[in-house]
Amino acid sequence: MSALLLPVLLCLVSAVAYAGAAIVQERVAATTADGPGARGPLRRPGWWGAVALTGLGAALHVVALAYGPLSLVQPLGALTIVFALPMAAVFARRPVGPAGWRGALLATGGLAGLLTLTGPPRAETLDAAQRPLLAAAVLTGAAVLALGARRARRAVVRGVALAAAAGAAFGMGSVFTKAAAEDWTAHETGSLVPTLLATAVLASAGMLLSQASYRGAGLAAPLATVTIVNPVVAAAVGTAVLGETFRYGVAGGVLAVLAGGFATAGVVTLSRLPPAREPALTVRTGPTVPRARHCATRAWSAGHLRAMGGPAPPGCAAVADRRRGG
Repeated sequence: MSALLLPVLLCLVSAVAYAGAAIVQERVAATTADGPGARGPLRRPGWWGAVALTGLGAALHVVALAYGPLSLVQPLGALTIVFALPMAAVFARRPVGPAGWRGALLATGGLAGLLTLTGPPRAETLDAAQRPLLAAAVLTGAAVLALGARRARRAVVRGVALAAAAGAAFGMGSVFTKAAAEDWTAHETGSLVPTLLATAVLASAGMLLSQASYRGAGLAAPLATVTIVNPVVAAAVGTAVLGETFRYGVAGGVLAVLAGGFATAGVVTLSRLPPAREPALTVRTGPTVPRARHCATRAWSAGHLRAMGGPAPPGCAAVADRRRGG
């Protein structure tokens, strides 16, 4: 029992770090003004704090995998959404509500069941010739999801599509990270550098897509989508490419489908929650001086206003005086 204590603690701290990064990303997205480009969040110190928290969570997850079995570590990673909701309620004043907890528990339970049913990894490693094809396939799929998100009318649907693209990039990045570690252990340096470069591209794409997914979509639905898609993509690669299978044969496959249904139901429940609205930012400026056309259209001249005995609108008297040469 004591041998599993360290990986469990590492997984818990990793999940808290991931949850904190997601909350900071959502806050940055909610408080960043709209602009023509996507570089607005990069100018915010909070965004780089989210990057640091994500890196910390990933490093702790890798160390946990080194000390604990995959069947234990991966399901515990699903606790990110469970930690994120109460943390958002405390630090960002975002109430969860019964529907939010129901969706989070469905998503977390379904994902944990799916990962628990995944069989143990085999000794095969990812072939060097397969890596460029897998990276290209995932990046193409992520690009298709991102383009489809641009056509979505609802912000939550757009956020879920972008989060799915981010989860796919993160999941394939995890596969490549494991492949790079195996290359280093086996002293096969020929494909190590290209694999690390591909990992960096996938991680960067996932970070930017996940940041965009929180824009107007709230926290719960995008985070649940990323949390589910990330390990599912990694497990799909293990099943399709490395020959891994589900536990308990056909019965395990049926249970895995049911677990996937529960996880999907949780994401749908979270996507129906109304996102928290941020108060509109108001910019204080000086008094606006009306144009001459504005004053002339309403026949606001200095003489007319004096005859009527009424005060001139701010700036109109000065405009009339200038036009009369006064």
